[in-house]
Amino acid sequence: MGSSYPADEWTNATQAILSKTGRNLLHHPSHPLAILKDIIFKEFPAFAHYDSLSPVVSTAQNFDSLGFSSDHPGRSKSDTYYINKDTLLRTHTSAHQLQLLVAGTQKDVGLLTQAKNGDKAPGNERFLVAADVYRRDEIDSSHYPVFHQMEGVCTFSRKEIQEMVLKVSADKEATGANGGKSGASSASDSSQTERGGRVAQLMDTTIIGTSNPKQPEHSVSEVDFLAEHMKQSMNRMVIQILTKAMAAKKSSDGQTKGNNVGDAEFPVRWIDAYFPFTSPSWEMEVLYQGEWLEICGCGVMKQGILDAAGKPDRVGWAFGFGLERLAMLLFGIPDIRLFWSNDPRFTEQFLPGQINTFRPISRHPPCTKDVSFWIPSTGEFHENDVMDLVRETAGDLVEGVKLVDSFTHPKTGKTSRCYRINYCSMDRNVTNEEINDIQEKVRDRMVRQLGVALR
Repeated sequence: MGSSYPADEWTNATQAILSKTGRNLLHHPSHPLAILKDIIFKEFPAFAHYDSLSPVVSTAQNFDSLGFSSDHPGRSKSDTYYINKDTLLRTHTSAHQLQLLVAGTQKDVGLLTQAKNGDKAPGNERFLVAADVYRRDEIDSSHYPVFHQMEGVCTFSRKEIQEMVLKVSADKEATGANGGKSGASSASDSSQTERGGRVAQLMDTTIIGTSNPKQPEHSVSEVDFLAEHMKQSMNRMVIQILTKAMAAKKSSDGQTKGNNVGDAEFPVRWIDAYFPFTSPSWEMEVLYQGEWLEICGCGVMKQGILDAAGKPDRVGWAFGFGLERLAMLLFGIPDIRLFWSNDPRFTEQFLPGQINTFRPISRHPPCTKDVSFWIPSTGEFHENDVMDLVRETAGDLVEGVKLVDSFTHPKTGKTSRCYRINYCSMDRNVTNEEINDIQEKVRDRMVRQLGVALR
């Protein structure tokens, strides 16, 4: 990580997790995550682009600056990797919102020069952040303690919005067009956004009101403008990504005839949501290959963040989403562990700037082992402690860990749990003897570190 930090009673970041901080998957142009990142960067040419910010942030950056309550579950040691009480591995890219806004206000050259495309937004008025984030989580094919997010922030001066709103109104009057509310605040809206023949079929029934309110610091016209600008920006991005993905799928399926990809329609729907650092807030979903895919969470930025950054005269919108989930669907990658693989059968399938369908490599046989134990009657027991211990011991040999049985003894009141650990290498065969040795280490560490009594 490049620096030393004192440990304390909050320290829980394992060596296995810390070793991931230097992998920099987003800096390998032919990696699926980097390909997706670069496509999104190109969709926002007027934004400053950051992809090299340190994963080590303060608890104030990660939580306090965004309005997280002091008792928010995300702050717990069972959910977050702490370096020490005041320092942690970021759990989301939103941790950099205030930092980068302040850098723009104070003209912090050290931070501003880290941006690619920084000359397009020299004061960080608009920026994207792509980065690895860290969360203690379950173990299965779609969850990994390290994943990647994309953050977007776009701000405007209040005067700028007022002038644009007046211009739109004047244009409507001059052309005799009917007025009306934007899709962000209308009770029911279904419209189309086109881009080079590609169409997003929009469905928006969200209402800005008591259940998803505007902030008192904002006018109705400001919120309507921000919501419409944000949604149009997101719609354009999704059309571009999914058009590339559909073209790749048709190519891999050997389709040379049929409907033109450029004429495809992408149903997009917006639903109300809640986030501590935006209001009103929404989630964007897209119907892709028959399933509704959650693309991102977004909303109008809490004005307190901009005020704290020394920008009380500006308002803005922000979005954030995970790259892995989208990349798994677009590239057809079945196991999240593959993103960390160095197997050339995986890495050599991809080229910079191209979305293509992953060709499965040989699946090696799995090996399943169960471990049962009594939970200690004193102290706290968190399932994420089990997940971390197994992953620390077995590394990426572990494909999944699942609770298969739990019961409480009627006489002693003790609780027993049984977890099934599925071992499966992505690039080689493993022997039963090798897995037995790992399983014994898992059992031994459970006793020593978690205080459980094996059954």
